[in-house]
Amino acid sequence: MEAWARERPDLDLGPVAVFSRVSRLARHLDLARREAFSARGIESWEFDVLAALRRAGAPYELSPGRLLRETLVTSGTMTNRVDRLAARGLVERSPDPGDRRGVIVRLTREGKATVDAAFEALLAAEQALLADLPASERTALAGLLRHLLAPFSEAD
Repeated sequence: MEAWARERPDLDLGPVAVFSRVSRLARHLDLARREAFSARGIESWEFDVLAALRRAGAPYELSPGRLLRETLVTSGTMTNRVDRLAARGLVERSPDPGDRRGVIVRLTREGKATVDAAFEALLAAEQALLADLPASERTALAGLLRHLLAPFSEAD
């Protein structure tokens, strides 16, 4: 920041002060996520699919279309991911009772145990990243980030 301020005093560097720090924090979070998930034998993309199913609540199932919306990937990518997770026994497919042509993707018992363990590891890693912030500052930061992200998504 100091170097940019020296070299370009004519510019408002406020956005750089925010987003360069968000970017660096995102790299630390990505490393922490990878470590937490790899210790549980899964990759980040696997966690994303398993977590979407887990958050759906019992019986932990979603249509492929709903999984697409939850994970923001293409249908070809989702088909490949579900195939790989099914081969590992973490999810299973069944016919959609409401659509003869459709399927439902369901979390298996092993998939539920895997995603629960990975989520607990992720929370521990994220707690460590936030350890130096008091609870009030965490709450304030979460609110500010929610406000900043609001134009990009209706989901929280």
